[in-house]
Amino acid sequence: MGTIKVFNGTLKPSSSPPLPPPVTCSTSCTETVDGCHEFKISGYSLAKGMGIGKFVASDSFVVGGYTWAIYFYPDGKSVEDNAAFVSLFIALASEGTDVRALFELTLLDQSEKQRHKVHSHFLRRLDSGPYTLKYRGSMWGYKRFFKRTQLETSDFLKDDCLIIKCRVGVVKTNTEGPKIYSIAVPPSNISQHFGKLLESGKLTDVSFEVDREVFSAHKVVLAARSPVFRAQLFGPLKDKSTHCIKVEDIEVPVFKALLHFIYWDALPDMQELVGSLNSNWASTMMAQHLLAAADRYGLERLRLLCEAKLCENVAINNVATTLALAEQHHCFQLKAVCLKFIAVPENLRAVIETDGYKYLRESCPSVITELLHCVASIGEHSFVACGYGKGTLFDGSDTNGRRVKPRLY
Repeated sequence: MGTIKVFNGTLKPSSSPPLPPPVTCSTSCTETVDGCHEFKISGYSLAKGMGIGKFVASDSFVVGGYTWAIYFYPDGKSVEDNAAFVSLFIALASEGTDVRALFELTLLDQSEKQRHKVHSHFLRRLDSGPYTLKYRGSMWGYKRFFKRTQLETSDFLKDDCLIIKCRVGVVKTNTEGPKIYSIAVPPSNISQHFGKLLESGKLTDVSFEVDREVFSAHKVVLAARSPVFRAQLFGPLKDKSTHCIKVEDIEVPVFKALLHFIYWDALPDMQELVGSLNSNWASTMMAQHLLAAADRYGLERLRLLCEAKLCENVAINNVATTLALAEQHHCFQLKAVCLKFIAVPENLRAVIETDGYKYLRESCPSVITELLHCVASIGEHSFVACGYGKGTLFDGSDTNGRRVKPRLY
């Protein structure tokens, strides 16, 4: 490591011109926070006569961080008016000082004319600015809002009921400074970290034997993702030997895809897993097997991903086995798609000739009844009774060229 030398000489002044002083800016924004409340006064005739200065009040409501209430005086607020007018006010019902606001009081015309009586700050420019309420209990409104004799013969009163609508706009001011930063936040990549952890093989503490092939994994990751693995690895009925668990009835490519999803939260490349030249067929077969595995281990998102993929790839040579799978694993959306596909007259003849249809008929006889109802609903149920011969399918594949559930390699 080198040493730092201290300069003892005199520094010469820079010959470059002085930098201009920095310029800053800010903006003051003043706006209203608006809110409305509708106050219905039912039994107006019974409220009359309660006395001058006495009122009926609405329930309190909040606008702009303050609580408000509407006060209606059936006999007026002022003694000098001798109960000739009704009075209407909006009041600040919470603590506050110098609360600035705009107000609007509307008495609704309940006839088809819709000629409402409106007193509003919002519809006109105020020379002195918004109204200021000094303290709790401060009011804004009208002592002589409406002459009582006119009100009682007008369309504003219907079925002894008045409807008052109040709008409040609380004035708020805030100052905004310049945004001097802009940081791009990358999307979450937590699945990549877990995926690479699986690929590394480090810190694994459980193994699974599938058809003589061993897969290593992490108990805590499996338990977090799957309720079945959680019970199997940590539950009261957990396997006696959790060091190496033998997995039955799942093929190697399927279990590999299952682990891939658990760690990566995404489907793997299906064709790469099975190494098949017929990519569409291989993808469909893998999705069918993987859906069954997802249902077995309680992986709902994976089950739905497989269900969506199978919906996209429904064809003559796979729809019957897909329908059987949907019925067995309660995939109602996939089942509906398959039934609708088979019920089309030009598809029905070809599907019935496939080995998959024979498997469907034997394993899920109740679905055949549903299929008949579906066919009948489009008026083609008689088509089922016809005789059929072998031939080329409508999608270009041989009707009997596929086994129902071929083994994946």
